[in-house]
Amino acid sequence: MPSPTSPSGPAATHVVVVATGGTIAGVAARADDHVGYQAGQLGADALVAAVPALAGRGIEAETLAQLDSCDMDHRTWLALRERLQALLARPDVRGVVVTHGTDTLEETAYFVHRTLRADKPVVFTAAMRPATALSADGPQNLLDAVTLMQVPDARGVLVAFGGRVYAGADLRKVHGYRVDAFDAGDAGALGVLADGRLQRFRPWPETPLHRACESMPPADAWPIVDIVMSHAGARGELIDALVRAGARGLVIAGTGNGSVHRALVEAARRAEAAGVVVRRASRCQLGGVVGARPDSLPSAGMLTAPQARIELMLDLMAG
Repeated sequence: MPSPTSPSGPAATHVVVVATGGTIAGVAARADDHVGYQAGQLGADALVAAVPALAGRGIEAETLAQLDSCDMDHRTWLALRERLQALLARPDVRGVVVTHGTDTLEETAYFVHRTLRADKPVVFTAAMRPATALSADGPQNLLDAVTLMQVPDARGVLVAFGGRVYAGADLRKVHGYRVDAFDAGDAGALGVLADGRLQRFRPWPETPLHRACESMPPADAWPIVDIVMSHAGARGELIDALVRAGARGLVIAGTGNGSVHRALVEAARRAEAAGVVVRRASRCQLGGVVGARPDSLPSAGMLTAPQARIELMLDLMAG
């Protein structure tokens, strides 16, 4: 149990909700419209006010961005990281909840996991239905995220969604419409929330910070890393064009266990000869890349293609 003087002890009572937009803050003209809405219309105050159970819990609410998360950008990532650093440093803050869109939630959560020391809980949450829907899932997800703050030893970058708790480093979106839209690959959920109680299956995630976080440049100076998908009839000219356009890194989302069309392999070798760093992931949501043939492109291991892109970008940042 944390001591009273611990940053996460009884003296740290405040929870801060930081909104970045997304479907959870979306508004539609009709309550039965789950797809024709405008994302990111509501701010953090409105999201908290929509959950009566959060009244009187000492919650601060602030709006960092109001984006449709398909438009998430590096500048917002950097601003979020810096804001989280400042909030977690406050001795009165128990933890931070970040509301986000589902489209790029797995990317933002992975970036924060690798670049922010989270000795307190940073819990991302989101929704698949807009705030105006008859069966909106955002209010319960937000309540679950705040509920995690009451777990005495909670820490790390987490995601509360659909009654499950995931480690931010394991998250991947596996469905484009259903409310149970996320999975954690072979790692599985970290726990489940039921009736305000957490049943945890494995330890809280560690925070192995990337060395790039020691001195991160402005977002417009981040190295360009692109993702290319391998598929039947793939053309190497796409890789050539990306290299000409300034790509410093490339992640190829291969088929199956990371196999790559020979036209892309040939183009990737040309890119490597030009100084571009190439890594090979799988386009499958589950499984990653296991093993490697001697002539294979460098593997991204169990990382998804979006995670591998972030990892490679941080590697290049760190030199």
